[in-house]
Amino acid sequence: MSVPLGRESIPRGSEGLDVRRRRILFRSRHRGMREMDLIMGGFADSQLGDLPEEDIDALEILLDLPDHDVFSWLTGDVALPAAHDTPVFRKLKSFSYA
Repeated sequence: MSVPLGRESIPRGSEGLDVRRRRILFRSRHRGMREMDLIMGGFADSQLGDLPEEDIDALEILLDLPDHDVFSWLTGDVALPAAHDTPVFRKLKSFSYA
């Protein structure tokens, strides 16, 4: 399934993803805090298929953290701990403000 966007379409869903990525996609969409469902779910929908394994590892770590913490880091309300300042976090932050 894809969502039309002008002349292009954005792939949606888990079609073509391996089991690990399908689990991450589900977890990204079902965070518990609606804002994080939208941010992380949208990011996973559009980026998950192209992320390298290092980014997948870092994304799984972010998924294990409380929504409130990650949301506060994304909005800049709380300083991002150095341990979570990863390329995938920066991609997520850029995505959430795009």
